[in-house]
Amino acid sequence: MLFDDSFIPMTSSDAEFEKLISDAGEWAAQDPDPITAAALSELTGLASSGVAAARQQLEDSFSGTLQFGTAGLRAALGPGPNRMNRVVVRRAAAGLAAFLKDAVATASPGTRPRAVVGYDARHNSDVFARETTAIFTAAGIDTFLMPSALPTPLLAYAVRSLDCDGGVMVTASHNPPQDNGYKVYLGGRAVEESGRGSQIVTPYDSQIAASIESVGSLDSIALAESGWTVLPGSITGEYEAAMAGLADVENFPARELKVVLTPMHGVGGATAVSVLNAAGFTDVTLVEEQAAPDPDFPTVSFPNPEEPGALDLALAAAARSDADIVLANDPDADRAAVAAKDPDTGAWRMLRGDEVGSLLGAHVVARHTADSRQSDAAPGHVAKKGVFANSIVSSRLLSRIAAAAGFAHEETLTGFKWISRVPGLVYGYEEALGYCVAPELVRDKDGISASLLIAELAAAAKAEGKTVFDTLDEIYLVHGLHASDQLSIRVADLGLLDAMMNRLRADPPESFGGSAIETFVDLAEGSEQLPPTDGLLYLTKDQSRVIIRPSGTEPKLKCYLEVIKSVGSAAELAETRHSARTTLDHILADVREALGL
Repeated sequence: MLFDDSFIPMTSSDAEFEKLISDAGEWAAQDPDPITAAALSELTGLASSGVAAARQQLEDSFSGTLQFGTAGLRAALGPGPNRMNRVVVRRAAAGLAAFLKDAVATASPGTRPRAVVGYDARHNSDVFARETTAIFTAAGIDTFLMPSALPTPLLAYAVRSLDCDGGVMVTASHNPPQDNGYKVYLGGRAVEESGRGSQIVTPYDSQIAASIESVGSLDSIALAESGWTVLPGSITGEYEAAMAGLADVENFPARELKVVLTPMHGVGGATAVSVLNAAGFTDVTLVEEQAAPDPDFPTVSFPNPEEPGALDLALAAAARSDADIVLANDPDADRAAVAAKDPDTGAWRMLRGDEVGSLLGAHVVARHTADSRQSDAAPGHVAKKGVFANSIVSSRLLSRIAAAAGFAHEETLTGFKWISRVPGLVYGYEEALGYCVAPELVRDKDGISASLLIAELAAAAKAEGKTVFDTLDEIYLVHGLHASDQLSIRVADLGLLDAMMNRLRADPPESFGGSAIETFVDLAEGSEQLPPTDGLLYLTKDQSRVIIRPSGTEPKLKCYLEVIKSVGSAAELAETRHSARTTLDHILADVREALGL
C-alpha cells in the first residue's frame, strides 16, 4: 500500500480510533486469508502511526457492512466488513444457502436444493467460488461448480439448463481491477417461472440479506471438503452449440465479414470466437494484447467498452486489417460493443447502445418475418409474436419498431433483472450495451449471443453493399431519427448524489433545450407500470426526454438524453443529424445548470 506522508493529530476522536483498531484486531483474528490479514496489519500500523490516508481507508473498510441488494455484492477487495473478502463471502454463501433451503422446502418439501457456482478471472474469483461451493455442499445443497473461469452468460445458461434453484457468479463485470462481486440468480423451485434464471429482484434481495444477517459466527459456518460436482468442459460446448444454433443461415446466408474482437482481458474470448466460427463467421481476429484473461487489465484504465480509450487497440487493429466491424465484450462477456467505419466521415466510431439495440430489434423483426413467410403456407398457421422490452432510460425507438411489426412492447426499470422477467419476452436491451436475444436460453444480457446476431445483420448489410450505418438510416427514415447522449457525474461522496437529486426536486427546471417541460415524473413514486426507483423523468413539448438517476452499481449520477426528429428523405438525414446534435448540446448545458455544475 502506498500512502502520502501527511499525518493527523490524535484528538477527541481517540476513543473512536481505539474502537476502530479493536474492530480491526477482531477481524484479523477470524480472517482465514493471510493476504488480507497482512494487509490489515499494515493498514492498522500505518493508521496508528498517524498516516492520514491509512486511517481514512481503515475507517472506510470498517464503516459498515457491505450491503446485499439486487446487484448482490460488489466492492473493492480488502479486509473489513465493507470490502470483498473471504469473511464477507463466507457469510453471504451461508445466508444464501439458508434462503435456498427454506425456499425449496416450502415449494417442494423433502427435496434438496440445487445450485451452480461460476467465476471469472478476477483476483480471488476462484477462491470465492470454491468456498461458496464448499459451504453450499456442507449445507445440504446439491452443488455444481463451473469447470474454469467462464463468462457470466454461461452461468446464467447453466442455472436453467441444470434446473438449479440458485446460481452464483463471482464477478465485478466491468468494474476496475481492485473490485470483485457476487451476483445471485434464482431458478427452479425458488422463484416463479418468469424469474427462473434471472438475477434477483425485490423482495428476494431483502430476504437473502436478512438470512445473511442471521448467520452466526464465522467459525459456525461449515465448509465441506468434497461432495460437489465439478462440471465437465462439455457445459461450455453445450452453451456454444446453443448460441451458434441461433444463426439463421437459411434466411440470412451471408457470412463474408471480417471481424476484430476484443474480450477486454476477460474470459469471453475463446467462447465468443467458437460461437462465431460455428455460426459460419470464420474471419475473426482477436486483439492480441487483450486476448488472454488478465485481472489487472493492463491496457485499459477501466475495462468497460463504454469508457473513452477502451477500444483504441481494437480500432487500431481493425484499421490495420481493413476489418468490417469491431466487436468488444466486457471482462465477463455479458455486454457487447460494436464499432464500424462511418461512411460519412471515414473514421471508425463505436455505436451507442441505443443504436445497436435498435439494429438488433429490427433484425429480430426481419428474422421473424422471414420465418413467418415460410410458415404461412401451413393450414391454420398463426404467427406467434412476443414482446420487445427495454429499460426506461433506453431509446423510445424500439417501441416504434415493435409497434410497426405487430410486437408488444414494455418498458422496465434499469437492469436485466427486470427486463428478463417480462412475460413473453422475445428481445430486450438496455442502452448500457446489454442485449438479450435468446431469453429462452439465457435470461440475462449476453454479449456473446448478441455479438453473433450483430455479425449476422452486419454481414447481411455488407452483402447488399451497405453498412450498419446505412441500416440505421433506413430505420430512421421510417420511425424518425432518435439521437441520444449521456452525462455521467462521478462522485467521491455518495451524499452528493442525494444532494443533486434533492436540488432537482426542490427547484425543478422549466425547460430543456428551449422546449418547455410538459411532463414531469418522479420515478420514486412508482406507477402501475413501474416499481418505485430513485429517478426523475422530464418530457418536453418537442418530445425531447431527460432522465436523471443515481447509478445502481457505481458512485455516479447518470443523465440520459434523447431527442426525436422527423426526417422526410435520405437527403435530409445529414441536416437532421446536425439539428439533433445541436439540440442535445443545448439540453446538456441546461442539465448541467440544473444540477449546479
